[in-house]
Amino acid sequence: MLAQRIKPKALMCWSGGKDSSMALQRASSDYEITGLLTTLNAEFKRISMHGVREELLDAQAQAIGLPIIKVWVSAGSNTEYEQQMRQALETAKAEGVTHVIFGDIFLQDLREYREKHLAKVGLTAVFPLWQFDTTELISEFIASGFQTITCCINDGYLDAHWAGSEINQQFIDALPATVDPCGENGEYHTFCYAGPIFNSPVRFKVGEVVYRPLDIPMPVTAVQQADDDQYMYSSPVQTKGFWFCELLPA
Repeated sequence: MLAQRIKPKALMCWSGGKDSSMALQRASSDYEITGLLTTLNAEFKRISMHGVREELLDAQAQAIGLPIIKVWVSAGSNTEYEQQMRQALETAKAEGVTHVIFGDIFLQDLREYREKHLAKVGLTAVFPLWQFDTTELISEFIASGFQTITCCINDGYLDAHWAGSEINQQFIDALPATVDPCGENGEYHTFCYAGPIFNSPVRFKVGEVVYRPLDIPMPVTAVQQADDDQYMYSSPVQTKGFWFCELLPA
C-alpha cells in the first residue's frame, strides 16, 4: 500500500475576489490550506481596497469551511501593515505553515515584494496563476461555475455602471481594450460568492453604488494599495477615485 503524500501546510492570502478563489482551487490539490489570511481596515471593518464588509468575509470563510485570520490596519499605514502581517505569519509558522498562496498573475514588482517579506519570516510564496493568459483564466473561472460580482471600480478605466456587475462572458466581451480581462492592473475588484470551493453560496444583497475620490489622484507612477499591501506600479491612466458597490448580508 502506497503511503499517503503529506501536503505542506499553507495559508491562502484571501481578498475575497475571483483571483484568490481560482488560486485557492488550484493550490488545494498540492497544499493543506489551513486558513484564509485577509487584511481589513480597522476603522471601517472592510476588506482593504475591495470595500467588502467583514460580515461577508466571515460568510465566505464559513461557506468555504476554512478559518479566517484577520490582519487589522489603519488606512495608509504601510509600516503598520507590515508589522501586523509579520506577526500573523510568525504565528502561522509556529503552527506548521510553510507556504503562503497568492492570486497574482503578472505584476512582477508585487511578487518580489511578497517574496521579500515572506523570506524575512522563513516562509515561501506560491503563485498558482502566475503568467497564465488572463483571457484564458477568466474563461476558465466562468466555465468552472464560479459566481462573482464587481465591488470596486477604478475610475481611470471604467465608469459607475460597471459596479455591481456579474462576471460573465457578456461582461468580458464588453470590457474596453485598455482593461485586462482579469482586472490585474487594478481596473476592478470582485466579491466571489459561489463556485467549486464553496460548500454553499454566500447570500447577500446589492446596495447603492458610492463614489470615493482620492485625496490626491494617482499619476502614472504611484503607490497603490492592492489587495493587502502597497507597492509601486506603472499605469497608463490617472485614477481620481473608485466606485464601490455596497454589498449587504442577506
